[in-house]
Amino acid sequence: MLSSLLPFMLFAFVASITPGPTNILVLSNSARYGFKAALPIILGACTGAAGLVLLVGSGFGQSLVHWPKVQTAMQWIGIAWLSLLAWQIFSAPTRALEMAATDKPLGLIGAAGLQLINPKTWMMALAVVSVFAGNGSDRQHQVLSLSLVFFLVALPCLGAWAVLGAGSGRVLRSPEAMRRFNRCMAVLLLGSTWLSVLI
Repeated sequence: MLSSLLPFMLFAFVASITPGPTNILVLSNSARYGFKAALPIILGACTGAAGLVLLVGSGFGQSLVHWPKVQTAMQWIGIAWLSLLAWQIFSAPTRALEMAATDKPLGLIGAAGLQLINPKTWMMALAVVSVFAGNGSDRQHQVLSLSLVFFLVALPCLGAWAVLGAGSGRVLRSPEAMRRFNRCMAVLLLGSTWLSVLI
């Protein structure tokens, strides 16, 4: 396990820090609502992804390989949800960083749920388990360790996106600047979502 820890940490870092739907949601929410409001999203996303590694390592994920229709259904549910979130960001009120009573960031449960229906997260978890978990008698212990390490690596990576979003919030003081930012984030989220279908 120790010999594969550094390569796995590098893998987890790259998987967590590179732009994707979750990172864009963290960035957008922290810019609109502040750094503290992004913390539940970060915690939910990291918990959801680490939980999937644990679930797949326990054998559940192998059934996904044999059920392509389930994979396809999950992919389209995820795409629909992310497209709806992109529309909500695109059409968000244009007040500069003032949250209306009805506005709410995604939240812990929503972010964790996003990981559960995100086919890319399932494929990442399958890759983690097949490449790094091994097949020895201590496999379950290794899967638990990989899940914990992934969680610990992903936290600061998504945190960096939240800091970036909160910092950009300082320049989004006018309604027009916030409108442009929201629309840019919505287009990026939609692009990263639909790219998974096209590639």
